[in-house]
Amino acid sequence: MRYLAICKYKGTSFCGWQKQSESKLPSIQDEIERVFKRILNKEVKIYGSGRTDAGVHALGQTFHFDVDKELDIFKFKHGVNELISPDVVILSITKVNDDFHARFNAISKTYVYKIVNTPNYDPFYDHLAYQLKQPLDIKLMKKAAKIFLGEHNFQNFTSKEEDDKNFVRLISKIKINKQKDVILISLTGNGFMRYMVRMIVGNLIQVGLGKLTIENLKENLENKQRKPSSYKAPSDGLYLKEVCYK
Repeated sequence: MRYLAICKYKGTSFCGWQKQSESKLPSIQDEIERVFKRILNKEVKIYGSGRTDAGVHALGQTFHFDVDKELDIFKFKHGVNELISPDVVILSITKVNDDFHARFNAISKTYVYKIVNTPNYDPFYDHLAYQLKQPLDIKLMKKAAKIFLGEHNFQNFTSKEEDDKNFVRLISKIKINKQKDVILISLTGNGFMRYMVRMIVGNLIQVGLGKLTIENLKENLENKQRKPSSYKAPSDGLYLKEVCYK
C-alpha cells in the first residue's frame, strides 16, 4: 500500500533532504526513515518530491512510501511526531494509488525566499532568513523578476551539469512582497534545478543593490553559451512551500 506524506522541517541541522554518505550530518530522509523503522520494525524507503540542500527549510515537502499493511494514519502520524527530531514534523498522511510517485506526479512547486532587510541584526531570524543590511530597491527587483517568467533555458542559473530537458523550465509566477523589514520572494514553476532558485534570487538581490542591471540579467538568461551565474543567495532564507499534484 502506498501513502503520500507532507512534512515541514528546519534544515539547519541537516545535510539536506537526501542521504549523503560523506556527510557527518544526518539527512531529512535519514531521520524520517529511522523513525519509520522504529515504529514498523522494518526498513521503509521514502521517495521525496525532490531534494533540498543543506540549510534549506520546508513548509510542505512531500514524499511517498510503501508498506505491506494498511496504517492507522492518525496513530502512525502521532507516533512518528513523538519520536522524530523536533526540527521535523509530519503534517499529513494519505493513501494514494500504487502507481503514484511524489516526484514524477508533481505538476508544480512553490519556493519562498525570506530576506530580513534591516541595518540591525535580529537573532530571532538566525538561520531562518537571509539578513541583509544594505537597502534593496524593491520596485526594481519586481521589474527584473518579470524576465524570468515563462519558459526559458535556465542553464546559466543552475549548477547542474547536465539535464535531459536541456535546462528548460517554466516559471509561472514570481511575487515579491515586503512587510516592514521582511521581504518574501515567491517562485512557482514546473520544476527547479540545483541552486536555481537561489541563483535567481541572488541575481535579483544584486539588481536591488544596484550592482546588476535588468539588461545584465536578460543577457545572461539569453546567452546560449553556458556561463552559470556567480551570484547565489544563502541557503538560510529558502523554503520549499508547496508541491502540487493533479
